[in-house]
Amino acid sequence: MQRIVIVGAGTMGHGIAQVFAMGNFETTLQDVSSQALEKAEKAIQENLEAGIKLGKVTEAQKKMALQNLHFSPELEKAAQNADAIIEAVPEDLTLKCDLFKKLHGVAPKHCVFATNTSALPIGEMAEASGRPDRFIGMHFFNPVHKMKLVEVIRAKTTSDETTKFALAVVQQIGKESVEVREAPGFVTSRMNALIGNEAFRMLEEGVASAKDIDKAIKLGLNHPMGPFEMVDLVGLDVRLSILRYLSKTLGERFRPSSLLEKWVVEGRLGKKVGRGVYEYDTQKVS
Repeated sequence: MQRIVIVGAGTMGHGIAQVFAMGNFETTLQDVSSQALEKAEKAIQENLEAGIKLGKVTEAQKKMALQNLHFSPELEKAAQNADAIIEAVPEDLTLKCDLFKKLHGVAPKHCVFATNTSALPIGEMAEASGRPDRFIGMHFFNPVHKMKLVEVIRAKTTSDETTKFALAVVQQIGKESVEVREAPGFVTSRMNALIGNEAFRMLEEGVASAKDIDKAIKLGLNHPMGPFEMVDLVGLDVRLSILRYLSKTLGERFRPSSLLEKWVVEGRLGKKVGRGVYEYDTQKVS
């Protein structure tokens, strides 16, 4: 059985850990915060129970997943026998590069490194990792246990062997993959950033309410979620960070909406804090 380590026990990290454990990988979720690990373990158990009630997960699958799943606050111990390590830490390039530099010194030579970044440059992290041929992007989507797609992003230095490994892993966990050449924002983040940013501009201009913009996109363009529902789920701060990076690398069309900038400063970060575009205690538009 292959050994997978997920670094970072936040929303994305525990979701990735869950699908790997369900895919019959020996999976360790690592985080320096014991509180974060406890919260992650509870969330995974709740997701599995919900899956059983919906008829999408069997008792046997739940038992296997929990048997395959381990939790550790110790990075070096978790990494020392890993076949692959996927980082799911906050979207900070320096933080990610420093993490991979540290991992290179403790992980086995054959171990593949992957980043779950939604927009940051894969090549820079690959170079920092000390094993650029065994480095790849694996962009999962929230909520991980429900979303089918994983973007597999190759840096210029990524080997064919590493790419084949990542594609095979995605298949084993029951997801679909698209292979993407490294470019700012890849495919999905680049498109989502444009749509979401334009939605904020229309809201700011008074074209329509947030509720009606969401409704128009869902019913008129057949999107499963409206742009404001999506940004509240992803996090306004995360979207703003992506737009700033895309604006810097791809130009003016990605310049963040002033309303988005303002709301992030005010702490309106989305569903995770109970208030973004929408209020999550009342479900009313802010």
